[in-house]
Amino acid sequence: MNSVADTSAPQLNPVDQPPVVLTSELRKVYRTGFWLNQKVVSLKSCSLQVYPGETFGLLGPNGAGKTTLLKLLLGIIRPSAGRGLLLGKPLGDRSVKQRIGYLPENPYLYDYLTGWEFLELAAGLFQIPQKVQRQRIPELLELVGLSQTDARKKLMRRYSKGMLQRVGMAQALINDPELVFLDEPMSGLDPLGSYQIREIIISLKKTVKTIFLNTHILSEVEQVCDRIAILAKGEII
Repeated sequence: MNSVADTSAPQLNPVDQPPVVLTSELRKVYRTGFWLNQKVVSLKSCSLQVYPGETFGLLGPNGAGKTTLLKLLLGIIRPSAGRGLLLGKPLGDRSVKQRIGYLPENPYLYDYLTGWEFLELAAGLFQIPQKVQRQRIPELLELVGLSQTDARKKLMRRYSKGMLQRVGMAQALINDPELVFLDEPMSGLDPLGSYQIREIIISLKKTVKTIFLNTHILSEVEQVCDRIAILAKGEII
């Protein structure tokens, strides 16, 4: 990939490692209008690679197509053209979903559940045994900096934006994923909240997980990413 810049983080050597994310000329066109006769090109031709164990930053302004690319990788939407692989499987392969974590930019978390109950729900969807849940949930709460008292007793409708983002991060890690997608994880947070989320990402780097980070804030990728690509108007530039 031509448009890759180094940051201060140490470089990995991907020579002998197959990429965990691979796209080739990926394209997405939406049809709009009453008769669906108008076309909006959200992603023009995107080719990139992400290698095991690295933190990869996709940097671009709002509306550049970052979230569209993420949804294509996750199989939420289908590409109009091009191809891609995720953990060695074609995009949309359902077997991959057990091995990935995802934090959307604006996650919907159930107002009338506590944080603990929500994490139990997420763990149940992954069919994680109760014995494992009892160990993993407290570990994740400690990692994201949320007290067990708040997680057990306070409904999420009473959580601050930062607390909700921490629960969302814990949810993205509940299945101990190999690959974690984070879409604008610092969006809407105050400086302290942004710092805390950034520290969580740095701690995840030490566990050798592969992280795919979407953001429009240059300082974020400078501090946490090993490599970056820049997306503008649907194209890697």
